[in-house]
Amino acid sequence: MKHQLNGRLAQKQVKVALVGAGGTGSRMLENLMNLHRAMVALGHPGGLHVTLIDDDVVSPSNVGRQAFYPCDVGSYKAFTLINRANMAAQVSWTAIVDRVSDDSEGFSNFDMVIGAVDNRTARRAILSAIENSRRDHTYYLDMGNRSSDGQILLGEVQGRRRTEPDPTRLPHVGEMFPALIDSGQDHMEDETPSCSLAEALQKQALFINPAMALAASSILWNLFTKGEIEHHGAFVNLDCLTTMPIPVDRDFWARFGVHRACEKRPRLRAAKSK
Repeated sequence: MKHQLNGRLAQKQVKVALVGAGGTGSRMLENLMNLHRAMVALGHPGGLHVTLIDDDVVSPSNVGRQAFYPCDVGSYKAFTLINRANMAAQVSWTAIVDRVSDDSEGFSNFDMVIGAVDNRTARRAILSAIENSRRDHTYYLDMGNRSSDGQILLGEVQGRRRTEPDPTRLPHVGEMFPALIDSGQDHMEDETPSCSLAEALQKQALFINPAMALAASSILWNLFTKGEIEHHGAFVNLDCLTTMPIPVDRDFWARFGVHRACEKRPRLRAAKSK
């Protein structure tokens, strides 16, 4: 079983929203620059246009683990990375200093949303905002990791414009792994800011974020250059040096409780801040 790229995306510039400019997001942006150049070189009419969304500033502990340098400390991550990308790749990509909220409709302009967020509340807000869009389907590529392992999943989120369910679409992260959008579990995670690179490395392995970005980018490479994919995600574990692919397969999805029923699934609502 394979998933076919929507033919429309092979004929126009692909508009991508990258949410999160931290460890994984900053590395993912570098990969998107390379993917854009490769797509154009191979004859794609417009490659990618990326909008990076993040409201954080660079701290000293980010230098060395994320794609930042000492001179970047104190500047907004989104502006820093997009300015660098525009100069290096001769593109006109966009930075937005903000957070995604569940009632946002801004994702109606994007063909694909990539999530590089570090908590369940943010992931749920992204999914809810995509559902609020006026599109039939939007690709959502989610990347999430712990200290040395994580998962990547490319899915399709059905927008409010489409009233009937589509049994052929790829299930998204909220359907495959409901615990990853359970905002009530966020309190169990250690979200204490790190004051130094050494302290940050006690929480996450140095190369887990680049590994996640590389695996996610490989899925996009196959999708945009071959026009189809047999796998739409993976589990990555650097301690064991293993990668387990997630196939485009209904029987595999069913093991995670995803069934293509005729009735429409209830829409998500992001948890309100207390």
